[in-house]
Amino acid sequence: MNLEKMVGLKRRERVNVQDLDLQETVININRISKVVKGGKRFKFSSIVVVGDMKGYVGIGYGKGPEIADAIKKSSENARKNVTRINVIDGTIPHEVVGKCSASRVLMKPASKGTGIIATGKIRAILEYAGIRNILTKSLGSNTAINLVFATLDGLLKLKSPDWILKRRGIIKANTEKPKEKVKK
Repeated sequence: MNLEKMVGLKRRERVNVQDLDLQETVININRISKVVKGGKRFKFSSIVVVGDMKGYVGIGYGKGPEIADAIKKSSENARKNVTRINVIDGTIPHEVVGKCSASRVLMKPASKGTGIIATGKIRAILEYAGIRNILTKSLGSNTAINLVFATLDGLLKLKSPDWILKRRGIIKANTEKPKEKVKK
């Protein structure tokens, strides 16, 4: 599956996954049937999320004749698409809406102790990205694959405060107090 077209993965940096301690989980398994002259042919599709729970996350989608083959393909695809997410103190820096097809996911930062308020498919992505406090709302279609890619799209749109200040041409203020001049 071409993830560049789905969620705009061109706007991300390549990550070396050998340096990361990645964990993975299967989000969704779907059975696909095709009716042919002799009966039905079954295939399986799966969605897998991988992440290190410290700001790196990847999503993969794969199909195969058996469940194990579909999971293996989606796992390999997820490891190829690992990307860095801006996480500040366990939450996101600002409110964002991710879109994919007819699905939209609204994500808002939350204070400490709130937890992850999200559906199961969105929750898995946020946990593996290292986000611990966030409020989300699924808008539009709730198809699993669209929700997953809409969530990733929203996470890729996040900008760090330093990046925004640099883009605006504002020099980050020093935290030190200016030294007072001594009068003689």
